[in-house]
Amino acid sequence: MDFKNEAASRLHALLSKDGAELSEILSAIETPPDPAMGDYAYPCFKLAKIMRKSPAAIAEEISRKIPPDAVISKVAAAGAYVNFFVDKTLFARAVLSRVAEEGADYGKSAVNAGQTIVMDYSSPNIAKPFHVGHIPTTVVGAALYKIFRFTGADVIGINHLGDWGTQFGKLIVAYKRYGSRAEVDEGGVTELMRLYVKFHEEAEKEPAMDEEARAWLVKMQNGDEEALSLWRWFNDISLAEYKEKTYKRLGIDFDYYTGESFYNDKMADVADELSEKGLLKESGGARIVDLEEFNMPPCLILRSDGGTLYPTRDIAAAFYRKKTYNFDKCLYLTCMDQSLHFAQWFKVVGLMGYDWAKDLEHVPLGMIAFEEGKLSTRKGRVILLNDLLDDAVRKTLGIINEKNPGLINKEETAEAVGVGAVVFANLYNGRARDVCFSWERALSFEGESGPYVQYTHARARSILRKSGAAAGDIDYSRLSDAESIEVISCLAEFPERIEAAAREREPFLVSRHLVNLCQSFNKFYNKHIVLTEEAEIRKARTALVGAVSVVLKTGLTLLGIKAPEEM
Repeated sequence: MDFKNEAASRLHALLSKDGAELSEILSAIETPPDPAMGDYAYPCFKLAKIMRKSPAAIAEEISRKIPPDAVISKVAAAGAYVNFFVDKTLFARAVLSRVAEEGADYGKSAVNAGQTIVMDYSSPNIAKPFHVGHIPTTVVGAALYKIFRFTGADVIGINHLGDWGTQFGKLIVAYKRYGSRAEVDEGGVTELMRLYVKFHEEAEKEPAMDEEARAWLVKMQNGDEEALSLWRWFNDISLAEYKEKTYKRLGIDFDYYTGESFYNDKMADVADELSEKGLLKESGGARIVDLEEFNMPPCLILRSDGGTLYPTRDIAAAFYRKKTYNFDKCLYLTCMDQSLHFAQWFKVVGLMGYDWAKDLEHVPLGMIAFEEGKLSTRKGRVILLNDLLDDAVRKTLGIINEKNPGLINKEETAEAVGVGAVVFANLYNGRARDVCFSWERALSFEGESGPYVQYTHARARSILRKSGAAAGDIDYSRLSDAESIEVISCLAEFPERIEAAAREREPFLVSRHLVNLCQSFNKFYNKHIVLTEEAEIRKARTALVGAVSVVLKTGLTLLGIKAPEEM
């Protein structure tokens, strides 16, 4: 039973004559901050103009006209709100039995069924180390990928690798001058980065090296086998390292690793079509699309030397994705400061006459920063992601050795908790907010953190192992106390939070809800004994604990975080 719908239907029966739609009423219903105020609340502010009364008077009138019944036990006005109290026994039975029946599928829906969503996220630059700046797009993208699939969408995850451009000309020059195959094979991306830095250091003394690098890029563009062979080698080394050392560790994979180079033979068509449609103009030797009437700078399509730019590549990629996947939405997860870039080329696609330009969506992300003195591993001015993860795991293992030295599989648990702490810290706030990473907050077992959620899940699993399954009929009236109902209300809201996370492209709505559930559960656990001698109470409370463990694991999984059985 959907109790929110039950409340909405009773309101609709009264308000439909005033033009109120059931969907509008449903979306307006809130959950009161204090359970003592009711289970659901309807604000009457918008009705004031229609009914020509104060919101408080309207709330009082509505509450008198909705009689209590077997589902809604009480309706009361509180200021401008109509508060609904549901039958606690019926509520507990409906929620807990549904979680028990659906298990890991609880919260799954079909709200996005029939939708094809292409997601472009992570997208590091080849031949450069995977650094912490890639965390937001990588973990937010991975979480949204799972959330969209959980809500019924057909999701296609694409890693649009930065695998083409002048950087490879520079790398080839540096390799031929200062490197060797053996050193690159052994050092991998770290050695490639060393060579790249070496190029810039030496080019300051010898500016002609820049011309040499551009010459190698031209060779690549013209299909020179030596240049392409080196380029492919650098790419293969980088991608293998990203997959094995980073993505595997984060539990992330992609449907396609199609980088910028994939669209090299598709960009000429973009420029030709823009020219044919009269959209391409010359400006200082370059070719642009003028966007002045839309209050945007011009969108550069071709450089004065005929070379392509990021907008050209992105437009070509969008055409390919629409033709290949026929998406309903194509999402681009990048930092906030690229918003103008996406707005420009989205507008160009629209000016070309393609109505699906409206289905292109930039999902802006904040940046990650660090508290001074919290990190010990720095490589130049770059903080490597795997160094950060190693540090998190090492610190977590230290906490485990201090608090639970006898834990089996300590290293495996430390990996799950340490990596999970870094991921959760980047998913706990709105995606567009900058994140200031704090070790103290991220690794806390008591605060609003990944380890706190994981530890609460492990505590629930431990209780269940000691209690055994809640077999036989359950007397749900034993769960009518305020603490139990608060937990059950959190469980009931979980499906709604997932749908909201998908709709708003905000995984933090799930992470925040998990923390709320943990706080409610720990309040319940600290006040009520689960492993009591009284069989009926034990059974009912065990059912509640079981539902909490299911939802916490599902939520963590959607966020890309493991849920250890013991900690």
